[in-house]
Amino acid sequence: MITSLETARHPETLKRVCIEPLTRVEGHGKVTLLLDEDNHIRQARLHVVEFRGFEKFIQGRPYWELPVLVQRLCGICPVSHHLAAAKACDQLIGVDQLTPTAEKVRRLMHLGQTLQSHALHFFHLASPDLLFGFDDPVAHRNIVGVIQDHPQIATQGVLLRKFGQEVIRITAGKRVHGTGALPGGVNKHVSLAERDELQKDIDQVVDWAEGAVQLIKRIFLANSDFHYRFGAVDANTLGLIAPDGSHELYHGGLRVRGPDGKTLLDHQDYQDYERVIHEEIKDWSYMKFPFLTQLGPELGWYRVGPLARVNNCDSFHTPLAEQERQDFAAAGEGRPLQAALATHWARLIELLHCAEAIRELLLDSDLQGTELRLKGEMREKGIGVIEAPRGTLFHHYEINGDGLVTRANLIVSTTNNNQAMNTAIRQVAGEFLDGRELTEPLLNQIEVAIRAYDPCLSCATHAMGRMPLDLELCDAEGKRIDRLCRHPDGTVERPSATTAD
Repeated sequence: MITSLETARHPETLKRVCIEPLTRVEGHGKVTLLLDEDNHIRQARLHVVEFRGFEKFIQGRPYWELPVLVQRLCGICPVSHHLAAAKACDQLIGVDQLTPTAEKVRRLMHLGQTLQSHALHFFHLASPDLLFGFDDPVAHRNIVGVIQDHPQIATQGVLLRKFGQEVIRITAGKRVHGTGALPGGVNKHVSLAERDELQKDIDQVVDWAEGAVQLIKRIFLANSDFHYRFGAVDANTLGLIAPDGSHELYHGGLRVRGPDGKTLLDHQDYQDYERVIHEEIKDWSYMKFPFLTQLGPELGWYRVGPLARVNNCDSFHTPLAEQERQDFAAAGEGRPLQAALATHWARLIELLHCAEAIRELLLDSDLQGTELRLKGEMREKGIGVIEAPRGTLFHHYEINGDGLVTRANLIVSTTNNNQAMNTAIRQVAGEFLDGRELTEPLLNQIEVAIRAYDPCLSCATHAMGRMPLDLELCDAEGKRIDRLCRHPDGTVERPSATTAD
């Protein structure tokens, strides 16, 4: 049923429902549903409708600009792109191991980024659905309603995000689009005064983060039958792990597990990612569809992000998060949790881990070191991989003898989750919407499934090769007077009639 909902037969005979724009997500997207006369769902698709082309217009730029340039992909997760690009540029200048100070400053920056992003998503974007219910009036089901009805929760969310942004400011120079990471290292250390500034609040931050985990556990388990089913799809999982198999966000090997939890790949060097992952293009989205090469496009799609990482890892090195991981694993009764809404639970375990890890790292005197950068022999190719808040992020660059970019390939977290998100909305549509008269609360359930993945749709609009394009010419009243379509194979046609999405 889920698989069959990707493409309907005879779409021209079906009625179309469009959810546009998707709300409480970053970037622009829409969902289209095709229904028959009895309101049975025949097709459901998540579309990314903007195209930006970063992979193309950074070609010809000098490599040292990349850590600053590519973070303009996003205002929500710029640090993730900043660090992934910096790691790729480390490879370009022949640096395989940073100085202790440089690595730990970058790790601190990344922990701050993950903390603030997880806080933003849960408290501002996801909590209205979870606190009030999916069918709460739309005028109340928003952050303003949370502030009015749960002021303490809303305040803690704001302050958690603010603390994460302060960590970013201190390590990267400013809260958004900083310049802290450079090829081969960083441009500053963390002074004792800056360390003390963060230490004075960190115990409170850990307490708030622990409280947030207890909140989502109560919400999830209070209606467990529904939450275990909602948006639940059996997926492969992919993410970085540390050498000992523990949870890792900054650097490690790739681990892939199947839907049953069995390990398919372990400690895979991400420099070989092109052998592990291939990318498919479909003519109805600007977002690519990656899949595991060994399984093929039909069976090889996978999930990344908090749910994948917590399912994949063997442990957390911070004690509070590790206890919560054990409770999370116990809820799966021997199998990975596959429910979309379990992602929020996993996300807040990671938020707690970040708070604990920041507290530990602030005690490390290497943060005050003065050896900040290294340089080796130039190379033609550099690949940087990091666990962004939303999932595994790949940056791949190639340069010529003048240091100018000749090729760039980005596989961002949301792109890695593309098929998982599409499959989740089809599960929700098939189980909870099929055959019913569609109302705003019911359609919101589709958005709830998407929000669980915290997609960054702006980041995900970067495709290689021949992209499908749909060009419309409209008159002053918005009436379409002409249309041209280019297909993935490069052919161009002028449709005589409207083609359903």
